[in-house]
Amino acid sequence: MIIGIFIIFALIAFAVDLAARKILERVRVRRRLLEREEALAVSLKLNFLSEAPTLKRAEVDNPGARILCVDDEEIVLDSFRKILVLDGYSVDTVQTGPEALGLIQTRHYDFVFTDLRMPAMDGVEVAKSVKHMRPDVDVVIITGYATVETAVECMKSGALDYVQKPFTEDELRAFVRKALIKRQDQIAKRLLPKIRITQGTESGAILAGEFSIPGGVWISKGHCWASLSEDGAARIGMDDFAKKLIGRVDAYEMPAPDAMVRAGQPLFAVRQGTRRIQFHAPVSGRVVRVNPALPAMKQRPGVSPYHNHWVCEIAGEDLGVEIPTLKIGSSAVALFQEDIGRFTGLMRDVAKSEYPGDVADHVLCIGALEALTDDQWNRVAGDFFGRSG
Repeated sequence: MIIGIFIIFALIAFAVDLAARKILERVRVRRRLLEREEALAVSLKLNFLSEAPTLKRAEVDNPGARILCVDDEEIVLDSFRKILVLDGYSVDTVQTGPEALGLIQTRHYDFVFTDLRMPAMDGVEVAKSVKHMRPDVDVVIITGYATVETAVECMKSGALDYVQKPFTEDELRAFVRKALIKRQDQIAKRLLPKIRITQGTESGAILAGEFSIPGGVWISKGHCWASLSEDGAARIGMDDFAKKLIGRVDAYEMPAPDAMVRAGQPLFAVRQGTRRIQFHAPVSGRVVRVNPALPAMKQRPGVSPYHNHWVCEIAGEDLGVEIPTLKIGSSAVALFQEDIGRFTGLMRDVAKSEYPGDVADHVLCIGALEALTDDQWNRVAGDFFGRSG
């Protein structure tokens, strides 16, 4: 009886607490909305002529993003301010491209939204100029002429995406939230040309934004790693340079057990969709074992490609001669540095051929190969992973 009463009181207390939390949350949401409405009203009364003649600014506390909108139609800019400020973004609006370019040189923005068709300076020119001066800022084209050709034109200018007008409040909110997620994903994938030598091969986690080489692991010019197992066989896998730049791996092509291989000959391959990269054996010998668990293992950027991510084990015929020809320690770091430089240059050349004009600096990113054409993919596969030794 007493236990039953206790349970009833506990349930009542839980229900009251839940209701109170919901009421408090509604109050907080309403308070945030009132604060944003006040910020919108106050900010628009301020004078920003010293920065840009047509500038109107609305700032909120802890904005989800800072956005600059460019459109020669005041009604479109009014809609952007009202919708986005109330949704928690700080918004500046101007009516000309030159004003926008002046602002991005002195203020930080996450996004520039620019109309495609404007007099004097159109959206493509604005996008190219923004990406030249501030490659860290993402550009979105506003257009009333959404076609395949429009999309191609926008992407060639370096734009992240485009939004079609007229749009509803819900459509614009949803679009900006998706664009913000896309931006955050791209930022998370950016790679620094930094190589870290880690202690041993036991760590299952590495820094996603840097390249790593475990101490005591040998690296081949074709970006396979090799380490000696307890029984003296050489464990082989693909290194962190290959893993990060290839990105998604859909399947592995394992060598056949007991197969005899020579150093520099094909050993294993990885597939991404219909495309393939062949890796070559860093040492000669007999394949004594393949890793059956590898295909099911997590391939996230922060998971090490070393240790238990080996592909196969080779009982070497002449390890004493072949292992010293591979890179280890500082020489492995030098190999990574050289290839990171070559890869960055190649990707910039690819970007310039696809998007004539100035190219953003952030061409080194996790999964960079995924965006390449088949011909470009094959070129990279041969230049970086098709080398023996």
